[in-house]
Amino acid sequence: MDPFTALCVEMLSPLGPVRTRAMFGGQGVYIDGLFAALIDDGQLFLKADDVTRERFVAAGCLPFTYPTKDGERMVLSYYRPPEEALESPPQMLPWARLALEAALRAANAKAKKAAKPAARKSAAKKPAAKKTAVRRS
Repeated sequence: MDPFTALCVEMLSPLGPVRTRAMFGGQGVYIDGLFAALIDDGQLFLKADDVTRERFVAAGCLPFTYPTKDGERMVLSYYRPPEEALESPPQMLPWARLALEAALRAANAKAKKAAKPAARKSAAKKPAAKKTAVRRS
């Protein structure tokens, strides 16, 4: 593990077990099993969503972008934490919590979305009630 990735793991570890995985030329960062950050080109980017994005923007944090095949820039919902946050775990903690909360909301939304079709399928597969003949006297 390179020194910057090791620093990021150390900074994020107060929130739970941290592991990294090679991903698209960078590193995916998982906190307690949730995909909460990425490291690319020596920069840490924390997950944001509609609830947390404005906090990152208000602090002047830059989003993660990458070039597309047609030369445009794609912007993802991952933001660099403020520079001072990389200086100490206590300063990183509030930003890391925002990322973990966003990751948890994303995981819950994904689980709900996956459960809905399964619930419909199981209702569709439910056998029709058996009709029993009634004897008339």
